Parts: sequence; C-alpha cells; structure tokens
Amino acid sequence: MSEIALFPLSSILMPLGRMSLQIFEQRYLDLVARCMRENEGFGVIWLKQGSEVSGGSLDTPNVGRYGTYARIVDWDQLPNGLLGILIEGAQRFDVHSVWREPDGLIKAEATLLDAPTPSPLPERYSALAEVLAGLLQHPQIQRLKLESDLEDAWSVPAQLTQLLPIDEAIKYRLQGLNSTELLLEEMDKLLVELSGEPAAGTRN
Repeated sequence: MSEIALFPLSSILMPLGRMSLQIFEQRYLDLVARCMRENEGFGVIWLKQGSEVSGGSLDTPNVGRYGTYARIVDWDQLPNGLLGILIEGAQRFDVHSVWREPDGLIKAEATLLDAPTPSPLPERYSALAEVLAGLLQHPQIQRLKLESDLEDAWSVPAQLTQLLPIDEAIKYRLQGLNSTELLLEEMDKLLVELSGEPAAGTRN
C-alpha cells in the first residue's frame, strides 16, 4: 500500500484522461509545488456530495472507494492570477483509509493498480474508435493534447468515458470496472442510448 495525497473533485478522471484545474487553496498550491519538485503525483477521487472547500473542518469528505492517480503534465499562470495545471490520469487505485492532515489536505492509504494489458480493439467495437476520433477533432479537446491509441481495447472506452457528456455517477461506475470487455460492453450500451444505433452485439 502507498500513502497518497487526495484531490477530491466532483468530476471523474480516468486513466489516460486529461483535465485542467485551477488551483487557489494554499494546501493544494503546496501539494502541486511538492509534486512538481519531487516528480510525484496525487490521487484524484470522486467527491460524491458536498464540496471540498477551504476551512478547518476535521471531517473527511464523502469520497469514492477508488480513484485515479494523476500526474501534472503542464502548468501556467492564468489571466485571473490563479495557477492552472493540466493533469493526466496514470493508474487506478483502491482506497483503504482516508484522513485529513492538520493543514486540511486529505490523504489515503491506497493500493495502486496495474493498467490493463494492451490488446487490439475487437472489430465489433470499431464504432467506439470512430466516435473517439471525432471527439479528438473538437478544438476544446485538442487543447488537452491527448495521446490516443484508437486500436487499443481498453484506452478507447477509457478516454470515451472521460470525454463524453455523461453523468459523473455513471463515469464513476465505469471507472471501477477491472475488465476490458465489460468496459467495452458498457460504453457500447451508452453510445446506443446517446445515438439510438444498435448495440455491437446486435449488429449484423
């Protein structure tokens, strides 16, 4: 197990996904500075309810049982004076215990999980790669500078989970799937709901 700092968010970060954050609280400014100085990451975890705002409360927030370990890939001073960082999901982790440090930073004992073994995207799920390829052409998504493998069975549905406008509770459920085949099946079903096209298993 590893001790990691947590950054609770109301949004889900998937492995291989990227997200822009604005940093203004001192505890997170200190965390970012330490991560950049020591080439470390931190855990992004779903904040199920409420908000993780500044304050001296000793209560731990209501966070998920798992999350994604993230690394900082870029940073900038924003026009509003705040620090902006671009993070990328590296690997999932399971949480065993959570506590708040005296400075307000949330930490956890967690197990970092290995990434799924790369495997070719089955032909019956080729529509998922087509949707991802289309999303990657959007100017707002291009600013994230995502690295995508449109032929990998796990990275395609993982990045779709990150990018599609679906409920965060659904994204959290997908984030917890350890099976590549299950993630493919669930993402295919979601695209059916969004587009009305027949599912891969029912296509001729």
